[in-house]
Amino acid sequence: MSLKYLKSVRGLVTSARNVSQVCIVGAGTAGFYAAMHLTKNMANINIDILEKLPVPFGLVRYGVAPDHPEVKNVINHFTKVACHPNVNFYGNVTLGKHVSLHQLRLHYDAVLLAYGADEDKTLNIENEEASNVIAARNFVGWYNGFPYDNNLKIDLSGTTAAVLGQGNVALDIARILMTPIDNLRKTDITEHALCILAESKIKELYLIGRRGPLQVAFTIKELREQLKLENCRTLWRKQDFKGVEEILVDLPRPRKRLTELMLKSLKESQEIESKKSDCKYFKPIFFRTPKKFLASNDNVVNGIELHCTELVGEKLEDLKCVPNGDNEIIECNVAFRSIGYKSISVDKDIELTSHGILANEKGIVTDNNTLDHLGKLYVAGWLGTGPVGVILHTMGNAFQVAKLMCDELKMNANTSSKGGFNEISKIIQEKNNEIVDWKGWEKIDNYEIGQGKSKGKPREKVCTIKKMIEIALQ
Repeated sequence: MSLKYLKSVRGLVTSARNVSQVCIVGAGTAGFYAAMHLTKNMANINIDILEKLPVPFGLVRYGVAPDHPEVKNVINHFTKVACHPNVNFYGNVTLGKHVSLHQLRLHYDAVLLAYGADEDKTLNIENEEASNVIAARNFVGWYNGFPYDNNLKIDLSGTTAAVLGQGNVALDIARILMTPIDNLRKTDITEHALCILAESKIKELYLIGRRGPLQVAFTIKELREQLKLENCRTLWRKQDFKGVEEILVDLPRPRKRLTELMLKSLKESQEIESKKSDCKYFKPIFFRTPKKFLASNDNVVNGIELHCTELVGEKLEDLKCVPNGDNEIIECNVAFRSIGYKSISVDKDIELTSHGILANEKGIVTDNNTLDHLGKLYVAGWLGTGPVGVILHTMGNAFQVAKLMCDELKMNANTSSKGGFNEISKIIQEKNNEIVDWKGWEKIDNYEIGQGKSKGKPREKVCTIKKMIEIALQ
């Protein structure tokens, strides 16, 4: 990284007294919403957003399903934040590799960790490493162009798929697998995923949950989309809904509406007989939890053995799910594990709890460090809350943490003398690492849109970091 390049980085500022220097690690939803609040409520502030990828937007770019473009509209708001004169984006900078947390705290008044949850939770059961047992996070990354999932090996030549989990991500997977391929061609789904999905032979898909219809984690919007899929029939198991209709009146309104939709679909599935040879079948199953994956002699998954479960307890909110002693086997050719994400520690000074979060009090991270010259440490988003909620939930959390940051930064404004990125850039330069600034991202963005236009799509994502950097720095 040349000195000439460093001098050209947009927004590079020298240390200035009374200007609070803030570093946000992670250019996803939490990071951008925090920056949005900070810029609206503080004038004398410089915000540097560090991102390990050369591109911004995190799970909005790599987690939102390609057939949900309206959800990605939040990128327009984030772009306005990034173009604020007090905000700088520095991509291709990895915490724990190119710069340490201790170094950031030395040169910033406040450091906000907002890098999310990068890994998937595992089941820790037999044959989980068998071929064609796919983590939901990897599959979603694969069809969304996440560089680290670009070469995912997946075989869709069999007829039956099983998804373990009943959240929105699980339904995203089901919908992508069962949506007519010509409909997907109009989205920003990657070409390599389109090629595999176009040859898919999947005809039926099981959506397996350990609890009952009243505990599903997906929302009514996602279920409604699944139920309306062309040439796809939903088949519920009537026994799974025993006693559900009787307690509808006592349910909170959102849960009641969702449950009513399931009951309506159950009734329709018993009345309508499909006669189309190309019809696919979506089969939600409740009260089942995986005991082990079944694998062939060449270690390819061919089924799942499930514990049958039941709910015990007096109150609906206190029910516990326990095995009842029975088992069931579901045959399948590919299985997706969709039981949630987890955060990881990327720096020696980041210690996560047993629940995989960075311990905090309303976003303030307390540690054993008593050095006054270190900037204060905060956390927002899934790293601090756990991987729960949707974009609005993360927004609320980020705003709450940013408000605390504002209050404390304003109290200490007259003592600020940190160097910020002017000092951090020297550390990164020693690692010979190329930095991608916002202008670099705009080049990547324009390139992707141009590639997509030639294919009749909104964009065709660049799927390798090497190519991203090449485009950004040209």
